[in-house]
Amino acid sequence: MKRKKFEAELGELELELAKLQETVQRTGMKVAIIFEGRDAAGKGGAIKTLMRRMNARIWRIAALPKPSDRERTQWYFERYVQHLPAGGEIVLFDRSWYNRALIEPVMGFCSPEEHETFMREAPMFERMLIDSGLVLIKFWLHVSADVQEERFQDRANDPRKRWKLSPIDLKGRELWIESTKYRDKMFGQTSTKEAPWLVVDANDKRKARLNIIRAILDRVPCEFNKEAFEPVKLPPRPTGDNGGYIEKGVEELNCVTDYYPD
Repeated sequence: MKRKKFEAELGELELELAKLQETVQRTGMKVAIIFEGRDAAGKGGAIKTLMRRMNARIWRIAALPKPSDRERTQWYFERYVQHLPAGGEIVLFDRSWYNRALIEPVMGFCSPEEHETFMREAPMFERMLIDSGLVLIKFWLHVSADVQEERFQDRANDPRKRWKLSPIDLKGRELWIESTKYRDKMFGQTSTKEAPWLVVDANDKRKARLNIIRAILDRVPCEFNKEAFEPVKLPPRPTGDNGGYIEKGVEELNCVTDYYPD
């Protein structure tokens, strides 16, 4: 998709997202959106696009680091529970509890028994969340091996993107087939009627981001409040002598160096 068309479509969808945001805040709705997919599938970019014009006090990103020694002794879902949304919030999980469905078993970070326990408990855990009134949406961003390789090569050769290329990413590149097998198992055992996996073709990043937004708008109830979007008439700006106070000009303040003088 060309950038011009993408920006035009996104501009319209951002208004719909603003309506959704107002509904969530006003009604106290709780929304959790999971983004999973292979490395370089575009999860972070999709989240940034969603957040571009939204209120960061309502939309939160949960991107958890590897668990601490203490967290490894907890019930597996415990470290994620504390990041779930309260009323009036939307949480975007940049990877989630599904690390144990795919990454951990492929990389050897969990035992087969821990993996099987997770696969059995995940649908029950999610059913409890949904029964509590939470709206749960699960996205899997699909990227082909060829496109992933293009993105890896770009990261490897662009110093600005080098931080995106981790040893885990490179290991996953070697274990493509093993990851695919675990992904298929995850789909088969954790895609339920209440919380199905929604697969997004992410080979075209721009189309993927627009399709994700539309899928969210289709699944989160929105009650349009026209009054909240009426133009605001601002009162006249106060004028007067300010009680004799004279405001300092910017040249008198401790400003940073202007690296871009006229």
